[in-house]
Amino acid sequence: MDLYVFATPYRVTWDYYFLSREHTLEIKEWQDKAEYEYVKNRGISIFLMQAGMLGTLQALWDVFPLFTNTGWGENSNIGFLEKHMGATFEERPQPWFTNISVDDVHSGDFLAISKIRGRWGGFETLEKWVSGAYAGHTAVCLKDSEGKLWIGESGHENEKGEDIIAIVPWDEWWDFELNKDDSNPHIAYLPLHPDVRAKFNETAAWEYALSMAGKPYGYHNMIFSWIDTIGGNYPPPLDAHLVASVMTVWSKIQPEYAANMWNEALNKRLGTQGLNLSDILVETEKRGSSFDELLTIPEQDNWIYSDGKSTSCIAFVLELYKEAGLFDPIADSIQVTEFTIKDAYSLKFFENDSSRLPKWCNDADDVKLPYCQIKGKYRMELPGYNSMDPYIHMNERCPSMPPKYFRPQNC
Repeated sequence: MDLYVFATPYRVTWDYYFLSREHTLEIKEWQDKAEYEYVKNRGISIFLMQAGMLGTLQALWDVFPLFTNTGWGENSNIGFLEKHMGATFEERPQPWFTNISVDDVHSGDFLAISKIRGRWGGFETLEKWVSGAYAGHTAVCLKDSEGKLWIGESGHENEKGEDIIAIVPWDEWWDFELNKDDSNPHIAYLPLHPDVRAKFNETAAWEYALSMAGKPYGYHNMIFSWIDTIGGNYPPPLDAHLVASVMTVWSKIQPEYAANMWNEALNKRLGTQGLNLSDILVETEKRGSSFDELLTIPEQDNWIYSDGKSTSCIAFVLELYKEAGLFDPIADSIQVTEFTIKDAYSLKFFENDSSRLPKWCNDADDVKLPYCQIKGKYRMELPGYNSMDPYIHMNERCPSMPPKYFRPQNC
């Protein structure tokens, strides 16, 4: 028994067949002339769900538990990352958290976070798989003039359940991660290198952080940091056609969500305003381009969306670095909204001398990492950590295919 999905920019439908013979799917009526013209020129996208109906159900069974907030869900996330990325999960000796001295923490120091259960755990697992990152969330440390430590974070949940950009006191943030975050977060603290810290403009960083506080999380450009090439960023069975079909489904089910997630960003790439997904695809075809090519156009840091500048968790941290002068003198040629989390922790910005790490860094672990893991049952690995100098148009044309995630030089 095979399950097929049939999609145009205007509709998605499906059918299944028990017997091997000729089958016919009848579309009784086009939604409007634009759909008819699109199908006449481009046809209908047809997807055979891998391994048929039973295989599809099995695949759903593999993915569903990733999002459950249970031990089963956590083990499913670990198993998925081990199987599809080659990740390892070695247990650390207890205690699984560090008593941190905030006197050793400085403005600009980086926090890499990996959640492995629940809604965010499942989402991060899929994000890691497609991007090659071994962390799924980030935050940045900031100290005020009185020496008080704060955490800047895009994706902080407020009292209304909304994900926003927030500047939170360290004690409040750390207490939540230790005692209230049910996604079982693993957290690594990555201190800046002294030479990098010396050029970090703390005043400019604070100005930027405060200007962004309270704004929504950067949903507009979240997927575009991952897609840089026409074919080199989609682990099978994903491809640009499947992405378009998923967008089509979501546009029908939750049009406001779809507009927030990708419609505005795609309009930016076309130089248009207000087009819905169907119109965007038609306009792209009119220009002799394709949806595959449209997705690869680099995001621009200065684009202003309907609710202001849009920054995901990592774009917020790196834009703060940009404002603080860490990308000078080539900052104008760097679009940090094109960086994944892996791209960020691969930057050669961080401490490379273990003797300068704080005394409490990895003090209970018999394996000494080049950074400080401050929470988590399993040892965090960050392949490629602290290995790349910034360069012009960095990360705008980089493939990311599992499990090797091979990256050409200066892509």
